[in-house]
Amino acid sequence: MYYFKRNQSLLGGAFTTAELIFHAVVRSVRSQHSNAVLAIIINILQVLALVAVFYTIMSFMGPRIARIRGEFILYLLSGVFLFVTHVRSVSSVAGVSTGGNPMMLHSPMNMMVVLLSTAFGALYTQIVTIFVILFLYSVAVAPIEIQDPGGAFGMLILSWFTGCSVGVVFMALKPWLPTVSTMLKNVYRRLNMIFSGKMFVANALGGATLAMFAWNPLFHIIDQCRGFVFRNYFPRNTSWEYALWVGLALLLIGLLGIFFSREHVSQSWDARR
Repeated sequence: MYYFKRNQSLLGGAFTTAELIFHAVVRSVRSQHSNAVLAIIINILQVLALVAVFYTIMSFMGPRIARIRGEFILYLLSGVFLFVTHVRSVSSVAGVSTGGNPMMLHSPMNMMVVLLSTAFGALYTQIVTIFVILFLYSVAVAPIEIQDPGGAFGMLILSWFTGCSVGVVFMALKPWLPTVSTMLKNVYRRLNMIFSGKMFVANALGGATLAMFAWNPLFHIIDQCRGFVFRNYFPRNTSWEYALWVGLALLLIGLLGIFFSREHVSQSWDARR
């Protein structure tokens, strides 16, 4: 391993780690495309394509499916934005290599720096995408009014956090069962296409139907976010605290698995993929 002289003071070490994470975030964003601006533009186009697909589907199903008095496009965006942030966070964090990563040969680097940089890189890309889309819609179509922007942004951060927590679990499982981990990650993403609650609200569901969706923390987050976005909606059947506790529990389980895997790290792991 290449030697790096570490700072002796706690404050100096914190600044060094923060600088290292910043450069790793830049590298993570630029890894999607050689031009960081084009990488964000591509992500914006992908989100807009997904919005257009769901807008078409919900137009055929009828406007009454929303059951919220308010702007229909804002209802749609509040679900799609959180869904995309959650799913992209899962994919990004789950794709972090835990085996013989060449970056680990440099002493300032460690697994937590790589993990944090990947997570913050995904968050940065999604936040820029969301703000650009909301700005363009407000300027070109109609002004957007959100009842509690702080609460809505908090639900966005919570969707990112829970997505990273799920991704950490898949990341810890990948060195031992790479095929199973990839399969479970894809199954989880497909399930969220249905059980995330993008196209309906929890208050409109019956008891039996609600039980099918209540396991998903993203379902709770999206429903709570609509309570912050719309003045006329008060979520009664969901709780953002549930999503927070599930995210913390999954993060703890995933980190324990990663630390255990690091003790048995092998250069042959990368060759198994």
